[in-house]
Amino acid sequence: MRRLVLFDIDGTLLISRGIGRQAKRQAMLECFGRTGDLDNHVFGGKTDWRIVAELLAPYGLSSADVGRAMPAYESVMARHMRALIGGYQAEAIPHAMELVAALRERAETLVGLVTGNTSKTAAIKLEMAGFDPAWFAVGAFGNESAERDDLTRLALQRARDHAGWALNGGDVVVIGDTPDDIQAARAIDAIAVAVCTGYVSRDQLVGSDPDFLLADLSAFLDLVPM
Repeated sequence: MRRLVLFDIDGTLLISRGIGRQAKRQAMLECFGRTGDLDNHVFGGKTDWRIVAELLAPYGLSSADVGRAMPAYESVMARHMRALIGGYQAEAIPHAMELVAALRERAETLVGLVTGNTSKTAAIKLEMAGFDPAWFAVGAFGNESAERDDLTRLALQRARDHAGWALNGGDVVVIGDTPDDIQAARAIDAIAVAVCTGYVSRDQLVGSDPDFLLADLSAFLDLVPM
């Protein structure tokens, strides 16, 4: 059975303990001259494009305005994040590394990413936590759309192009730690797997009606049909 398994990053594969918020602060100041209410803003499940657009909406910037700035913003944020690495730690969530390794050994399984991080900062966070970004054959990232649903569609198409497989939504497993991840799986009729390793409560995840709700990734291969 051919499978595409798409991982979220923050709260699913790793915990980065604040470097993303600080890099975002510095990048927003450099690119837009303001940060809005960054300290109190909830990031979970959102794309970087959407986060910046929400923070800057009170100042008259539209999502389209932010989208036009995303190529420059992504590079600036990556530069600031690399400069900050010495003061922060990122840790792989228990069982995440082992699951990625096990899935990569399966000839009929393609491993990828769907994350709200930009493509460049996603790679930095993965490296900080001990993952090789090259382990993830395809991906879709938070600089490519404000809406997470668009990213699962984009990752699926990239997987088809990369592997030459006739994949449909039912061949895809999306793993994440927020209701937005579950909704993004539904956007392509994929199997939605929620894990209680992030910042969202178990009750919130239950209310989003995932196909599988796991305490962590240790039981994934036993419970999710592969």
